[in-house]
Amino acid sequence: MTILSMRCAKCGLIQALAPVCKSCGARASGDAPQSASVAGRRGPPVSSVTLGAAAADDDWSSNRASDRPRRFDFRGKAGTLFGIYVVNIPLTLCTLGVYSFWAKVKVRRFLLSQSEFEGDRFAYHGTARELLLGTLKAALVFGLPAMLLRYLPPFLHAPLWIQMTAGVLAYVIALVFIPFAVVGTRRYRLSRSSWRGIRFSFRGSVKEFVKLYVRGGVLTLLTLGLYSPFFTVRQYAFFTANSYFGNEKFQFEGSGRDLFRSYVIALLLTIPTLGLSGFWYAAHKHRYLIGRTSLGAARFDCDMTGGALCWLTLSNILILLGTLGLGAAVVAVRNLHFWFDKISLRGSLDLAAIEQDAQSASATAEGLAGFLDLDFNLAG
Repeated sequence: MTILSMRCAKCGLIQALAPVCKSCGARASGDAPQSASVAGRRGPPVSSVTLGAAAADDDWSSNRASDRPRRFDFRGKAGTLFGIYVVNIPLTLCTLGVYSFWAKVKVRRFLLSQSEFEGDRFAYHGTARELLLGTLKAALVFGLPAMLLRYLPPFLHAPLWIQMTAGVLAYVIALVFIPFAVVGTRRYRLSRSSWRGIRFSFRGSVKEFVKLYVRGGVLTLLTLGLYSPFFTVRQYAFFTANSYFGNEKFQFEGSGRDLFRSYVIALLLTIPTLGLSGFWYAAHKHRYLIGRTSLGAARFDCDMTGGALCWLTLSNILILLGTLGLGAAVVAVRNLHFWFDKISLRGSLDLAAIEQDAQSASATAEGLAGFLDLDFNLAG
């Protein structure tokens, strides 16, 4: 009796010959398999068929590649993240906030190191020292002038009109610096993130985003919010079209007109549905934006539904309330599992042609975002 067998180069499993590894899903490639007698050899027979990253790369670039979705996965456990929080919180309190920079880096490294795509984990390369120095620079550029405008006039018992003017100026400074914080934070975090050793980057200009931000804010205000879907799409397009993986640029094709109708319907149904219509609009928006995003010839896909998003949000609120906030780690992990389960990538992508093209970035915007009490996800 003879069989054909192979050893997976990715996970090491010895198994009967098959197109893909039954353990990790890697595709087979290499020379033709060889037969072996079960009774005539000691130990499992192994053919010259190999499975691994090179085969996966060839599969990506092949025009005959199947259209099966390539999904993301999150391997982290809530218990591990909770342990990190347990250490971070008291150390941050004991050091009067100084340890918060190390705390942020620990959380980001854990979350990215547990995020997986095609069997390989992402990595975070930022350091606490970068965040600390960035915050000190932001304190000099933004924090000091804002504090002087806010507290100096009352301290000097200046006339009321001077105090009001100084307060308005402090508010204007905050508005002006928000676009700098948003763009800079995106630039820094992507530059410190990688997959298979290749860094991400963001190359959009602050000047371009300021124009988009001011125009969109004014039009949204003048239209009583009706311009919101157009503003959302244009911001997403700006951040996506200026993001890179190595030397490969992300692309987005979409228009706010495609979201306008569903946005208006959600507004009209807000009162009758007690606000629940917002979850269905949000899910539709995510499906549209992600589904119009591509990297090379591969296109992203999202199968999120309003019901699933509603249940996730409401159950997360119940977890936080029921645990008095101690369930934050559980909520964070649930959110990542949810998003990774809903997003996939379809189509061919020539990974071998993607080269390292890392860009320099400062952590000053991270500190500025902290002063403005802004929070951004790692994808923006």
